[in-house]
Amino acid sequence: MSNIIGTKDEKIIDLMQSHPTAFTSLEFYPPRTTEGVQNLRSRILRMKENTSPVFMDVTWGAGGSTSETTMDLVRYIKECGCVANMHLTCTNMDPDLVKSALSDCRKYGITNIVALRGDAPEGEGEWKASEGGFSCALDLVKFIRLEYGNEFGISIAGYPEGHPNAITILSPGEEETLSEKELLRVSSSEKDGVVQKCVCRDEDYKKEMIYLKEKYDAGADFIITQMFFDTDVFKNFCDDCVAYGINCPVVPGIMCINNFGGFFRMTGFCKTRVPEELKQEMIKRKHSEAEIKKFGAEFGTAMCMRLVSQGAPCVHFYTLNLEKVVYGILDGLGWTKELSSKLEALDADANTMQAKGSAWARVGDEVQSMFGKGIVMEMRPEGAAFIKISNWKLANGGEVKAYLKAGTFKKI
Repeated sequence: MSNIIGTKDEKIIDLMQSHPTAFTSLEFYPPRTTEGVQNLRSRILRMKENTSPVFMDVTWGAGGSTSETTMDLVRYIKECGCVANMHLTCTNMDPDLVKSALSDCRKYGITNIVALRGDAPEGEGEWKASEGGFSCALDLVKFIRLEYGNEFGISIAGYPEGHPNAITILSPGEEETLSEKELLRVSSSEKDGVVQKCVCRDEDYKKEMIYLKEKYDAGADFIITQMFFDTDVFKNFCDDCVAYGINCPVVPGIMCINNFGGFFRMTGFCKTRVPEELKQEMIKRKHSEAEIKKFGAEFGTAMCMRLVSQGAPCVHFYTLNLEKVVYGILDGLGWTKELSSKLEALDADANTMQAKGSAWARVGDEVQSMFGKGIVMEMRPEGAAFIKISNWKLANGGEVKAYLKAGTFKKI
């Protein structure tokens, strides 16, 4: 293990200049439990040795809920001899916590920051700025440049299909009126047996691009995109960046497909477009996680090949703190050799990798609902759940189970 805490990392934007061909980068999130964190540390070191990523990201929980764990993990990444890229949000955040985090990064030699607004804290439906705090990611970029000049490398988020807050629900028949580019961004999800379609309208997408240009002009070095599953969407976004004068690298965020329920919960939450062919392939394999992972590696390989041919500077994997699908994709690209078959059992600790601060309930979680506390017994892709109610008992000790829609319960 390297003893390099305090030495300054090279900026990722400079590393991109010294890597003329596409390379690998990885993203992790802080797990909820001590066991999960320890397992992730082992995984980070193993994946660093197996895949030689140029940098690794660690996410930052809403309202700073994972600040200590995030900082510990980026320091560990640095100790492992890899460049760390620390997410930093300003959602519902005491500005002193932001300043403290940047001060710690300077102290430890962590010189790369992903500047984000962030999501609403768990249990809250709307995002709110803290009193005296930052109101958006643009404020955070400006603050870092004002206080630290060019000391930090800064990356920002880009949304090829539009930010979820800028995506609107379509009325029946309205899809027929959409422009060619709007059709490229249409997503659909099923709720209570009804298919609901959404899109970021051209006028809202334009506002998104203008705001992205403001972040770029304020001092951002490069963009990391929200997940997407259609490479034409990414190409269109890159072309639009150039058209708006955003002349920086655009890194595609690749969401690894690991299981059926998690995939559709995540794409539904983010309002991400799932091409019909991909949806049907997932449905065919819904009862076999092994088949889902195998398909996820095949789909990810084909997607990354197209992205590299389009000029993507790197393939940035949203790993979900797991290995097998990442290795399968890199084997498929020919960047690694037989990792996915040699390391067959390495996702066995997946149950310890639930995100700290995650707003999504999973099987086994305790939740609160109008009926009181309960335990999640089954999750449905649309976010509904079967919950065993803890504080009610039927005659002869029978258990009360309720089927509750998404939004009518929250994780404790």
